[in-house]
This record gives sequence, C-alpha cells and structure tokens, in this order.
Amino acid sequence: MPGLHRRAAGWFLRLGQAAEAIRHTQAAGDWPDAARLLADHSLSMTLDGQAQTMQALVRAFPPGEDYPELALVRAGGDLVQGRLDEAAAHLAVAETYAETAPLDRQRRLRVAIAALKLSLARRRGHLAGVIEQVRFLVSPVTGQPGEDIALGSDLRAVALMNLGTAEAWTLEGLPDAERHLREGAVLAREIGRPYLEVACLAQLGFASKVHPFATTQARCREAIALAEHYGWGTEPVIAPALITLAGSLIWTGEFDEGERRTARALQTDTGPDIGLLMHNVSGMLHACQGRLHSAFEEFSAAERLQSRLAGSHALASQMTGWMLATQARLGMTGEARALLTALDDERAGSGELRDASAVICLAEGDPAAALRAVRDVLDGAAPVVGYVTLVEAQLLAGLAHRQLGDRRAANQAAERALALAESDRLVLPFAMTASRELLEVLPRHETAHGALLTEILDILHGSSRAAKEQSSALLTEELSPGELLVLRYLPTNLSRPEIAGQLSVSVNTVSTHLRSIYAKLQVRDRSSAVQRARELRLLAAGPTR
Repeated sequence: MPGLHRRAAGWFLRLGQAAEAIRHTQAAGDWPDAARLLADHSLSMTLDGQAQTMQALVRAFPPGEDYPELALVRAGGDLVQGRLDEAAAHLAVAETYAETAPLDRQRRLRVAIAALKLSLARRRGHLAGVIEQVRFLVSPVTGQPGEDIALGSDLRAVALMNLGTAEAWTLEGLPDAERHLREGAVLAREIGRPYLEVACLAQLGFASKVHPFATTQARCREAIALAEHYGWGTEPVIAPALITLAGSLIWTGEFDEGERRTARALQTDTGPDIGLLMHNVSGMLHACQGRLHSAFEEFSAAERLQSRLAGSHALASQMTGWMLATQARLGMTGEARALLTALDDERAGSGELRDASAVICLAEGDPAAALRAVRDVLDGAAPVVGYVTLVEAQLLAGLAHRQLGDRRAANQAAERALALAESDRLVLPFAMTASRELLEVLPRHETAHGALLTEILDILHGSSRAAKEQSSALLTEELSPGELLVLRYLPTNLSRPEIAGQLSVSVNTVSTHLRSIYAKLQVRDRSSAVQRARELRLLAAGPTR
C-alpha cells in the first residue's frame, strides 16, 4: 500500500493537484516528504483559496512530530484567522529553516515567506513594511522558465493586492489604492486566481469609501457575489466587503440590514485590522439606536485595536471623535475633555475632533463654545475625512443655535445639513447627533429637501426601509411610482400646485394621484393618508430620482 500511495502522489503532483499528492504522501507514512511538499506548495495553495485544506493537512501529521517546514504553513493559517503575533513567531521559525534548506528550495521558500510577511505588514497597517516586501517579490524570479512566468504573475497580483490595501488605510493613498486593487483584480482574473481576485475586490470595496455610497455598495456586492460563487462567502477573505457594506447601509439608515450584515462579518475574521472596522461599525449602529453605553464600548474597543497597529487608519480621527462624543453624551464630559486635551495638536485640529469638542461643549451647557469649536470645520480650515463630517458640524451648529434661542440660524444650519446629505441620502449623522427635534421644528415650506426630511424623521421615529418593504404587502393594491412620489410630499405643508412644481407635473396630475392614493390607502383626506402611510412604513424611502 505505501508504494501505491507514493505512485498516486507522484501522479497527482504531475497533474498539479498538490493537496491530493500530499494526502497520499501522508498515507504512505512519508511524513518528512509530506511536510516538504506542503511547505513548497503553500503559496500556490493559499492563492487558490485552500487555507482550510492546508490546515486539515497540518492536523493530519502525527501528534508530537514537529517538522520545521510546517512553520510556514502554520504562519499562513494564523494570518488568515487574524492571529498576527502567532503568525510572526511562526514566520521567524520558517526563516531560520529556509537558511538551511537545500539551495534548489531556498528561493521558493523565501518567496513564500516574503508573501506572508507582506500580508503581515499589511494587516498591521505598516505601509513601509509592505513596500519593502513588494520590492522583493517583484524582483526577477529565478527557477524553471515556465515556473518563472507563472510565479511572477502570481507575485505581482499578490503585491498589488497588499499594496493597494495598505494604501487604502491612508486618505492620501486612496487614488493609488484603487488603481492597484483594480489592476490586481484584473491580473488575478487573467491568470486564473479567483481567490486573489475576490481578495482584491473585497478590499476595493473599502477603498471606495470616498465615492458615493451607491458605488461602494455595488463594489462590495460584486465581491460578495463572487466569493459566494466559489464557496468563500464565510471565509476571512470577504470580511472587508461585508463590513464595508454593513457600514454603508447604516450610513443611509438601513439599520436592520446593516445589523444583519455586521453579524455575518463578525463570523469571518478576528484580526485587529478587520476587528477595528467591525467595532467601529457596531458602534455606529448602537449609537443610532440610542444604545450609548454599547456604542461607547465598541468605539473604545476600536480605539484600543488602533493602538496595536503600526500606522494610523484613515478613519482614526473619526473613530476617536465618535468615542469622545459618545462619552460626553453619557455625561462623562470631564473624561472626554481630558482625552481630547491629551491629543497632539494636529490630531485635535481635525474636523472630526472639532465636532467631538462641540458635542462636549453642548453637554457642558456651553453652546457658544460649541459654535467656536465647529467654526473651522464649517469654514473649511480643518481637515476632514469626508463631507459627512461637515454634515455633523452643521447639525451641531444647529443644536447650538437652538440652545441659544436663535431659531432662524438653527433652521439654516439644519437646511445646510440636509443639502449636504441629499446626494447619498444620509441618515446616520442626524441619528448620531440626536437631531430629531431640530428637524421636527424645521418649517416644511422653507426646505428644499422635504422628501429627505420626511424620510429621516420616519427612520428616527423607528421605521426602516426593510420594514417598509414588508409592510407594503398589506396594501390591497400597490402604489405606482408617481403616486409614491406625491405621497412623500403629503407630510409637508406644500400645496397641490407647489407639489406639482417640485415634481414638474401638472396640478391635475397631482390631483389624480391623490384620488388614487386615498382609494388605495382607504382614507378620505390628506392627514389620514399620512397617518396610514406611516403605519405601512411607506414614507421611509426617498423619492425615485
């Protein structure tokens, strides 16, 4: 039998089926040879998405037998699961072994080690370390001619994926990050490495955070669909797309779906880099739902993980700002101000920390100081992660004006916040800043964003788009797109001619839609229609554009 297994191993190896070759070598009892084969093919198997297979092969070795070649494989498994310190320890053992390995194997082992060190540096947010390993990997590869070409393409795709991911952690590197990740995905597709393509696309979703949320969501869904097609929908490789999609859904008020996506992401990866994003998104969700203690715990956990990483995350100032703001809203203003004072001037001067300072001032009962805190944000003097920070600043200014009794200035600030939020139909800033009362007193006839205002208030009152879709089934007959557009203007104070002007249709058309709406909702007047529409959650979605 051992002889047959050895012959089978050789046959599978010639076919390029390394996993089967290793299994037969193990069955033959040739454990040292099996360890050597597993180490030599670890990089290729990793790029084929066979991480779980590799760990099963490692577990098949006899207990107590320790082969130095397996350190490389164990390091790969640790990296996939986010155990970065353990991965580093195993890589040190693998490097020591590679120095004593036969010359014909040294290059292959060193390349595999460099690829894992590249992933380790990337997951630690160490851009300089990533660049160092990229330079090694893209240097000329020596070996058999055919092998050189294949390995060179593999390594270039690996380098592009890791480099793009590391760049995405810095706001300045986002344009390069997108380009490198797209190039990596295209190359991976060309060389038949779907696992690597999924990895690039998953990271591209996160790198799209400066684009409209619709773009971010589309990229994330593309990556998730491809991962699910190959059976990798629950593996760590897709975690960046899952958590980025969850975050974008929460930003736009789809809290229920965002919560489901977050729960799914939590099952995939435990590394500090992905963990940081998961805690941040969970904190956003809790804050929007009014669970401030849970939100503070999540933001604090994200802050602790950030301190374990080599570089500063692109969203670091946002996460710290939200942590301090939540702390202040919980009544711990002294602690929040002490942490804010301890920050260096550059970080404390960011728009996100200016917003946090305003929240602390409001909690301390000093709205004038809050206005001074956000002044540089509103004037464009303070650097910001994105326009969402400006939305928060406008809302905080509105709350401050309201406390000072300046209703006109408060309404103007709320209107500017709505104008900024309109393109992506943002809800999160309004929920996190507890701006419901600010919006409720905004005169409907004075706002140019009546439909968005209605949508936000509906969500803040406890509705969701998902609930709306479920409840719509209670209608005897679905409302048409035109009827829905008119319906969403009914909670405003706009007259029929004014609604017609907003929709660029005739007054007769609006009147016809109203008669149909009343009939389908089984009501007799405008007020009853609004009440019935709220019950059916029909006002929780924005107008068709």
